[in-house]
This record gives sequence, C-alpha cells and structure tokens, in this order.
Amino acid sequence: MLRRGSQALRRFSTGRVYFKNQLKLALIGQSLFGQEVYSHLCKEGHRVVGVFTVPDKDGKADPLALAAEKDGTPVFKFPRWRVKGKTIKEVAEAYRSVGAELNVLPFCTQFIPMDVIDSPKHGSIIYHPSILPRHRGASAINWTLIMGDKKAGFSVFWADDGLDTGPILLQRSCDVEPNDTVDALYNRFLFPEGIKAMVEAVQLIADGKAPRIPQPEEGATYEGIQKKDNAEISWDQSAEVLHNWIRGHDKVPGAWTEINGQLMVRNLQFEDGKMIPASQYFSAGETSVVELTAEEMKVAETIKVIWAGILSNVPVIEDSTDFFKSGASSMDVVRLVEEIRQKCGGLQLQNEDVYMATKFEDFIQKVVRKLRGEDQEEELVVDYVSKEVNEMTVNMPYQCFINGQFTDAEDGKTYDTINPTDGSIICKVSYASLVDVDKAVAAAKDAFENGEWGRMNARERGRLMYRLADLLEENQEELATIEALDSGAVYTLALKTHIGMSVQTFRYFAGWCDKIQGSTIPINQARPNRNLTFTKKEPLGVCAIIIPWNYPLMMLAWKSAACLAAGNTLVLKPAQVTPLTALKFAELSVKAGFPKGVINIIPGSGGVAGQRLSEHPDVRKLGFTGSTPIGKQIMRSAASNLKKVSLELGGKSPLIIFNDCEIDKAVRMGMGAVFFNKGENCIAAGRLFVEESIHDEFVTRVVEEIKKMKIGDPLDRSTDHGPQNHKAHLEKLLQYCEAGVKEGATLVYGGRQVPRPGFFMEPTVFTDVEDHMYLAKEESFGPIMVISKFQNGDIDGVLLRANNTEYGLASGVFTRDINKAMYISEKLEAGTVFINTYNKTDVAAPFGGVKQSGFGKDLGEEALNEYLKTKTVTLEY
Repeated sequence: MLRRGSQALRRFSTGRVYFKNQLKLALIGQSLFGQEVYSHLCKEGHRVVGVFTVPDKDGKADPLALAAEKDGTPVFKFPRWRVKGKTIKEVAEAYRSVGAELNVLPFCTQFIPMDVIDSPKHGSIIYHPSILPRHRGASAINWTLIMGDKKAGFSVFWADDGLDTGPILLQRSCDVEPNDTVDALYNRFLFPEGIKAMVEAVQLIADGKAPRIPQPEEGATYEGIQKKDNAEISWDQSAEVLHNWIRGHDKVPGAWTEINGQLMVRNLQFEDGKMIPASQYFSAGETSVVELTAEEMKVAETIKVIWAGILSNVPVIEDSTDFFKSGASSMDVVRLVEEIRQKCGGLQLQNEDVYMATKFEDFIQKVVRKLRGEDQEEELVVDYVSKEVNEMTVNMPYQCFINGQFTDAEDGKTYDTINPTDGSIICKVSYASLVDVDKAVAAAKDAFENGEWGRMNARERGRLMYRLADLLEENQEELATIEALDSGAVYTLALKTHIGMSVQTFRYFAGWCDKIQGSTIPINQARPNRNLTFTKKEPLGVCAIIIPWNYPLMMLAWKSAACLAAGNTLVLKPAQVTPLTALKFAELSVKAGFPKGVINIIPGSGGVAGQRLSEHPDVRKLGFTGSTPIGKQIMRSAASNLKKVSLELGGKSPLIIFNDCEIDKAVRMGMGAVFFNKGENCIAAGRLFVEESIHDEFVTRVVEEIKKMKIGDPLDRSTDHGPQNHKAHLEKLLQYCEAGVKEGATLVYGGRQVPRPGFFMEPTVFTDVEDHMYLAKEESFGPIMVISKFQNGDIDGVLLRANNTEYGLASGVFTRDINKAMYISEKLEAGTVFINTYNKTDVAAPFGGVKQSGFGKDLGEEALNEYLKTKTVTLEY
C-alpha cells in the first residue's frame, strides 16, 4: 500500500483511486459482531490501537479478543469500568494509554463511563438495533417485533450522557416479514448490514463528513429489558398481537403463561422429536437463512465432514439431512459436540443444541448464532464496594442476590455493616424486605421445578461444586480479608479455618453427588405374583438456610454444600452483622456456572427475612444455626407447612480435666477450647471442671499464657486475639462478667474492655464457680473461661455436674487413662466428645447436638439425609 503523509492510497477492483483518511480506534465491545467490525475496519486501513472486551468465560476468550490477539493488537479484559458510579482508576489509565482518536462500540454490554466516552478527539459512536428514537433500551429487537413494527433497522449514533439519546450519524431500515423472529431479523439484516454501516460511519468521521442529527423526542419510546416477570402472555388479545408477543420474546426470557401452574414457553417438541424455539411456532415457513461469512463457511465445511464421518451410511450430507433420522444415537451426539470442539477452534456446544437443530441446515444456523455470540447469557453486573486493605484490593458485593443477579432491596432500604476492629462503617448493605424474600423463594422454586438444575445429572452437579470449591480456594486471601473486616476474625485463622474448611466442605460434598442412592428391599410375595420394592433418595426442593455471625462463610458451607449436593435449591440469609462473605460467595457461584435461581442470598434481619423464610409455604426445609430461643420460634413457624427442620443451637460444653492428664497439653488445648475465634465458637468449652489436685497449677499456667497473647488488629499476622464481632455482643459479655462477680465467682484475670478503638475484650478467667451460679448455667459465647474444681477421684460426681445442663452440643475430657476416657465419653450427654483434644472437627464427621442444643447433623454422610426425602416404590410383575 502506498502512503503519502497521513493518507493511504486505496485501490478498488474497478481501478478507481482516491485518498482515504485513517483514524486510531479503540474498539469497546464483544461478540462475533464486534469481531467482524474489527476485521473490516482493519482491512479498510484504520489502526485499532486497543480492544477493550469482557474477561474470558470458562477459559474461552470472546471472538473479538481472539481476533485482536491473533493480530497482536493490545487487548484489555476488564470485568467492569466503574464502581459506585466512579471510573476505576487503573481501567481509565489503561484506556488512555492507547491514545485513541475515536471509540467504536459495535456491541457492548458493559457500562462505559462518560469520561471514557468523551475522551477521544472524535468522541464515541455506538451501534443500536432499532430506528432511534424508537425502542431505546436493551431489548430493542424484541420490542420491534412485540409492537408489530412494519420497519426494523439500526442506528449508529454519537454517544452522550443519555440513554440511547445521542445525535444520529446514520440509519438503515428493512421491512419486517410476517414470520420474522429475533434471530431472523438479526441474521438477515441487522448483523451483515450493521457491520457495513459501522465501517461506513468510521470513514465518514475520518473524512470529516459525519453528520450529527439530533434525535426527535416525538415518537421516542423506551420499553426496558424484558425479564420473566413481565413476559406473561395475556390471552385477551388478537391472534396477531399474541403472535408478535411470543415471537418478540423469543427464548430469552421466553413468553410464559399459566396452565395448572406456571409453564415457560421456551421450546416446543414435535412428535418426530424435533425441537424449535417457541417464537417460531406460528411461522408458516422456514426461518430465513443468514448469509455466512468466509470464516463461517470454513466452519460449516468442517462440520459437514464431521457429520459425514458419523453418518457413514449417508452418501451425501445435504441441508435437509436429519441427524437422528439418519441413524444417529445419543452417543453420536457426544461425539459430534466433542469433534466440533476439537476441530473448530474450541467451539463449545451443548447436547441440547443438537436436539434443537436436527437438520444439517438448521444446525449450521445454530452454530453461526453461537459463533456470533447471540446465545450469550446476560453478564453478571456487580456493583462493588472496593477497599485497599491487607495489601490487596478487596471487592465486596453489597446487594441482595436473587435469581442470578445482584439487586437492591425492593424498597431500597439499606443498613450499615460495621468493622469491629475500629467501629467504622464498611459499607451499606441491602436490607431485604418480605417482597425480596418471596422473589428469592420463587426463583429457587422455578430453578428446581423448571430449570436446568432440576434436569442436571448428579455428576455434572458435582462438577459445578468442585469448580466452586476451586474458586473459593483461588480467592481465599480476599475472602479471609473480608471475613476479618466484617467479623473480626484473625486473618490467619480465617485463612485456615473460616475459608479453608469451607473449601474442604464443598469438595467433600461434591464427591457425594453421584453416590446418593436408595436400596432394594425384599418383601413378602403375594403368590403367584412377584414384587420388587426399592427406595429412592430425592431432593426436597427449596431449602432455607439461616446462618450465624461467628463463622460466616464456614457455616454457609456446612449447610449449603450438603443442600446443593442433594440437588436442592436454596435461599440463604446470612447474619445481619456479617453478610459480606456470603455475597462474595454468590458472585463466585455465578463464575462456577451455577444456573440462575439455584443460590439466592438475602441479607437483612432475622425478624423480617428470617421469619418469612421459616413460615414460607414453598420452603420445604429450613436449616438454622443460632440461639436456642430463636430455634424454638423457628420450629413454631415451620409448623405452618410442616417443613423439615434441622437446628444447631446454643451450648454449654463441659471440659473435664483429670489430674492424670498431660498438663502442658491440657493447658494449651483448654485455652483453645475457650479462646479459639475469640470465644465466638458454638462448641467452646463453656465450663471447665479441673480436678482439685491440679486446679491451682492449671489456673496459674493459663493466666501466664493469656498474658503472652497479643490482642490487636486481626489483619496483623502476629495477632492472637481480635475484636468481638459487634458492639452489642461486647456489651453482653461485660454484663456477663459483672453478673459473675456479683454472684461471688472469683475474677482471676480480665473481665474488661480493652482501652482502644473497636470491640476488644480481654481474655477472662473465673474460678470458684458454683453450680447454681449464672456463669455455670448460661453460655457466654465469648473469651471467658469458667472454672470449677471437683474432688480427686470423683468421676461420677463430676459427670453428674457436667450433664446438669439443658445443652448438649459438645464436651471433652483430658486423661491418660483410656478406660476412664471411654467411660466418660459414654456417659456425657453431648453430640460430640473430644478426648485429649478439642475443636477437632472434620468435614467427614457428623456434627450436631442433643437436648436444647438442637437436632440434625451438619457434615459427613448424615448431613445429606437432612436435605433428602425417601420414596418407596413397589411394583408387581
């Protein structure tokens, strides 16, 4: 190519020559449409100085990114451009570094800040698939059909700070055919002509001939994004209106109606097995065929060879060749999908794609739509609160997570979540209303009954859970930092226990997904007939989970992993004071590939959201960890529809230390039994019984070790003891200590708030605690060691005292005498007994209490039974 100054000499096939101006362009967008615009602009001699697109999905780059990377064009993959309405500094700097003269947005699902839009010399132009000002918004093609427009088309306009309101650069239109669908319009006109128009628009700008025609307000419409809740079919309309409504909704979100319960009209299957999108049902003929690009033709030829290899009995693969009528089986579907992935650049199809397009011509059309990105799901939009802390940027979602999307509470209410280290506000979090709870339950119910999750095989379910565990592990430092900020957990402990055990829990239950099974039962035969009886283990449906604030993510994992492994969907309410890791978990579940509606997180109060979940008629199971009084209230509410309930409630776990113990170990582990996680531990040793002969030595050594503990910032790696979870809890602990002193117990150490900002309390030791005292009966749930002595050799006496409580969550004993240890373990009334150790929980070992500490199990195989029902089937043959 000849160059002369800033101009390039271009030759047409006609031999005509003229000088063509060039621009430095930044392409912002995605999909095959973006790729084609990029390629055509490069061919026209323009210099693309940077491509800004979406991050890879499931390890696969967007088509636009692939093309640009192949050419060596700088590619930037930002998940978002702004946070809380402000441009992210690093993103803006990366954008400005390319020095673009014009921004070209062919197809972009991200929100681009106005300082980026206005930054280049020539500003920014955007492609929009409607004849503006009609059908502004994100569902323009849909509304063109829904409203019965006779003309469809697109606009290339100058971006401004409005919503599709900028001046028009150029427009093109076409007639809408009676049987057009969204796909047909896009493939026939909007895609191919849109590419040409974007290139033409850029050249007009380069030549200084681009108009700026203000949009008229007359005729302007904005209908908004179509979602399920506004896609219901209203049957009191004419046939033409119904036709337009259904074809306009296409398969996403899909028009729906009520037929003895909700029915989503997405796909229709005919007697011959062929499936079509519901939008094509009224079509009198075949959908128009899109003209393929040269690159797409190569893919089509490759697929034809693959079809020929599978259908070896078919002499020639023609457009009308039907995959299944030609003898293909379900195994051939797998082969077809995998061969295409291997030979077509990693193109990932689903088995359903084959069933939806059984004829070769239809199948190629589906592949082209996949290549062009027309089947892409809506990008998850997360409006983070970001903080620079712990030598990293921590990004924290703060909205309700319902049906796969983060959203504000219905009434817009929020509340402050507090950093217990200094009492500062971390951020405002959505405060879920009753309406939000109902939406979350409805989403979970729909996902269970009608969604992909309910049809998914168990191994695929396990794969998603393994992937989620991997993501938790990959993000463990950020999660542990959030846990430290929101709950006051010491970072190193959060990393190992809060997050580490969460990862282990999801991996453990992921392995159980395809091992849940019933049994075959021999029954009495009624001769001469023969019978077969077997049982099936089935998921319950929608499960509600309400978790406490002491281990926010770990408690989530303990319950939700078993729930999901069993095949249920869930609505989870985190503790009001510690919602942030649960909301981060929701974000990671989307990245792992969990379908919409399977996991829903609703932050808010127990009195509103928790109460509604416990009485909701569509919730079939409720799992709760928290206080005994609230557990009783939940049981009363759950009786409304007799939902299944499991409760892990309060504790006053006894720890018996005999004089024949290994004293060093008993001191070290006795302190861990009380002070682990600042004493905010459901199985904490609420009362220590120390044999008289070693009592004083034990107390002295405990106090000596407490004095060595470092109290301070939980993000400091050398900190032993962080702040209590929230202010009200600290005040309750101080009152607990005051009650102990008033009743005559001896305060040996601590009992005060640490004089520094935040909610810090000194590790505390009480002795001379008698059985009738408040300290002996009630749980502190804090760093308070309550010690009572017992007479030497009085085994049965100390057992009687240890069991004299309404709680029965955990217990422990330290002794070298194995016979004594086993006798004690048999007699202690508790769900768990630790011998010469404490706090030793494992994902494979069932965990739960007795008496007023609740019922039901977390962890281990037994936890699965909390989220399953048994069905008995008997047949006669």
